[in-house]
Amino acid sequence: MLGLKLPTDPRWAHIAEKNIEEILIDHAWCEQKAASMAISIIVTNPDKTELIHEMTDLVREEMGHFKMVMHKLKEYGFELGPQRPDEYVKKIQQFFPKGGSRTDGLVHHLLVAALIEARSCERFRVLSENLEDKNLAKFYFDLMKSEAGHYTMFLKFARKYDDVEKVNKKWQALLAYEAQVMQDLGKHHSVHG
Repeated sequence: MLGLKLPTDPRWAHIAEKNIEEILIDHAWCEQKAASMAISIIVTNPDKTELIHEMTDLVREEMGHFKMVMHKLKEYGFELGPQRPDEYVKKIQQFFPKGGSRTDGLVHHLLVAALIEARSCERFRVLSENLEDKNLAKFYFDLMKSEAGHYTMFLKFARKYDDVEKVNKKWQALLAYEAQVMQDLGKHHSVHG
């Protein structure tokens, strides 16, 4: 369903479980960054009313997820701590060249966002199926469902604002590139890396 070219090895969940404080902290910051990204899309596309409405809902939902992760941090006796660099997102954002038309910039932004949401959804599924801590497994199962909706929403808008065939080719190229990125980063104790 997600189209990812390199699935996460289920053993990654064991790395995550041994470093659950780092995973939860990283996850909280991922939710905050997702909300910020949606705000950025609103600010740079004031003429796209449907997109603005969807992004407004997304901001609310992502901040709700941030609050949920903050509750988990508190429940487990952890604090948020400083934001960590996200090597995965940095590398994914480098795929598309800078410049080009306004439409290209928007479509590239939407495709990158779709990919990040798809990988988050896939990682949450792996956690929900493999964590020994059933409390956290259920938590990640519930989050997985909403992440799938985010991924499809971003793809829908990318296809709405540009030629569908062109967008689909870009999407497939981005998925292939992401698989290479995951070969290097896919074993670390962070949500994406």
